[in-house]
Amino acid sequence: MSQLTPDQVHEEQLRAPAGAGGVREYLSHRVKPHLPPWLVGAGTGLASLPAHHYWGNSAAATAGLTLTSVALAGVTWWMGKATTAQRRLHSAITVAAGSSWFTAAAIAGPDAGPLGGLYFMGAPALALSWNIRQILRRNPEATGGADGGLLEKVGLAKAQITRSSVAPNKATFDLQLPRGELTADDVSKTTPLLASALDVPKNAVRVTPDPDSASRAQLTIVPHDLLKNTIPYPGPSHPGGSIADPVHVGLYEDGTDAVLYFPGDPEAGRNAMHLLIMGMTGSGKSEGGLSALAEVLSRRDAVVWASDPAKADQTLGPLLPAVDWAALDMKSTEAMIAAIKAAIPARTRWLAKYGYKQWVPECAQTQADGSPGMPYLLCWFEEAAKTIRETDEDVFTGIAQEARSAGITLVVSMQRASGNQVSTDTRASLGSSWVYGVRNERDAGFALDDEVLDAGAAPHLWKDKRPGYCYLVANGIPETFWATPARSYLTPREYLDWIVFTFAETRATLDPVTAEAAKRAAGRHFTQRTRHPMPGAAPAHDSQKEDTVSHRRHALHDQEHEEQFDDHEDDNLGENYEDYDDDQDVDPERELPSATHVVQFAERPPEKPRHRVSPAQARQVMEDILDEFEAEGRTIVRPADFMEHCDRHGRSRSWVSGQVAAFIMAGRLEETGETGEYRIVRDHDDEDRAA
Repeated sequence: MSQLTPDQVHEEQLRAPAGAGGVREYLSHRVKPHLPPWLVGAGTGLASLPAHHYWGNSAAATAGLTLTSVALAGVTWWMGKATTAQRRLHSAITVAAGSSWFTAAAIAGPDAGPLGGLYFMGAPALALSWNIRQILRRNPEATGGADGGLLEKVGLAKAQITRSSVAPNKATFDLQLPRGELTADDVSKTTPLLASALDVPKNAVRVTPDPDSASRAQLTIVPHDLLKNTIPYPGPSHPGGSIADPVHVGLYEDGTDAVLYFPGDPEAGRNAMHLLIMGMTGSGKSEGGLSALAEVLSRRDAVVWASDPAKADQTLGPLLPAVDWAALDMKSTEAMIAAIKAAIPARTRWLAKYGYKQWVPECAQTQADGSPGMPYLLCWFEEAAKTIRETDEDVFTGIAQEARSAGITLVVSMQRASGNQVSTDTRASLGSSWVYGVRNERDAGFALDDEVLDAGAAPHLWKDKRPGYCYLVANGIPETFWATPARSYLTPREYLDWIVFTFAETRATLDPVTAEAAKRAAGRHFTQRTRHPMPGAAPAHDSQKEDTVSHRRHALHDQEHEEQFDDHEDDNLGENYEDYDDDQDVDPERELPSATHVVQFAERPPEKPRHRVSPAQARQVMEDILDEFEAEGRTIVRPADFMEHCDRHGRSRSWVSGQVAAFIMAGRLEETGETGEYRIVRDHDDEDRAA
């Protein structure tokens, strides 16, 4: 049950009991909160009668009562240090006056001299003073708090708190600012002072302007960092769903899911997104990107083109088997950019033909005339600074301005989106930002707007010390979350292999319209693009490779004897030799043909035959091996432990990693604190039988 605010407590006190009626009941309920001071005063007067009877003639009691009176006043003053000076003084005076009167009345009698008159004047006065204090304590126009008021300390004395909400680790206050005197920008400037007064980090205090009024703002305070521990990838959020569903990439500090929306949504009035990902080395930018790509590759209607000419397959390697086109060098990257530019008008013509104003999930379905659908196209450029540096600073500008309507999202990932690396036109066209730790506040300004920084966003405070911490300023994300820290998921390699393997049949293939446009623009860079093997695809055995090589050698040998060039053709070649281009129809990147003659110096030793099994049989072998490990009493296993047994069945390490991930998802294995080590989860049924 949530804790009641002071206003709610007051209203609860004033509310009459359920079913009660009548003026007397109403007045009785309204008087109750103010009775305690009067009861204390009446009790003090009544207690003085028996006290005088027993202690009136005792010198020891006189001394004891006097010391007790002084001690009570001193203790009250000392314990009041934590309160305001006004409350401390009021409490001390009340205790001193009451204890002094009681001491005198106990010794001399309540009616001796002026004691009776002092009682009937002083007791009601003190009780009324506490009633007045109680009434003034709830002042809706008050802006101060303890010790003179926090807002007053930071120069916001005229600001009023109109509403407040308190969660376990988050306090939110709606501020009404004096019209014509203060704005939300003025409140933003006080966040360092507020953080200092509350003894919290600078980015724990944030200010969000009210979009409907410049005289209102929301102040959010998060005292404790709940993101300090890494957040493991929980698995696909919408397995087999549409790319139009939110792509989960992490968690905000209050536990809310951090999501991205790539396509637009005409019903929600949301445009498609182009995304800039920025963060310095070590900030966790690449890990977050892999988590997002893994989510996309678990959807049914999206195709991914990815480029990384700087690190090749170092970053994207685990996901390359699921990527339709991976450009891992500059020539291929330039060809991919040309293909995207050519695909934009081709895709928009197709969308217009079938009556779509923008890409929606229905576009990926077979159309009414039997035409194949068009999946969403996500173009991901990792380490894009190299691409921009070696081509043109505006190389992405045209794509960013035109691709949204064609069902294409452009993602540009780089360490620092400065003016020296990317043009301001490109930055403005990208629109959305996913920002990790950066070196300084100036770098943060390359990806975050001034209002987000003023609201409290400070990625420069993280630098590379808090990998995965980030801010999301993107289409579909409420503005209240723009300055809220989040942390992206950390995805182990085994999960990436599992995603690639499990959703291989679910993922869409490239549509003919986009493929034809890419073929015309990129040529062999597209048609002969590398296809990376899926996890579970066994590498060719040496004996198979030798049979293939032998077959090629015989084919080349037969071709030499069957194809003869006549003298006429040789003469023509000689006459036109000057016009002959040595490089014509030659692919410089094609592998060299195998040798036609082999000199063998010794007999090749016979190889041991390997037993080839089907994928289903191989998975059963993995289950049997895990059962063997469990029977041996082992509790910790590694993928390499399985490889020692699976190698004889022709299974690759990537396939084994995918199966390990499947064991984790099924609950047979669980992660440990060490990378690459997993704990065997015993079958509860077996445990029950053993018991």
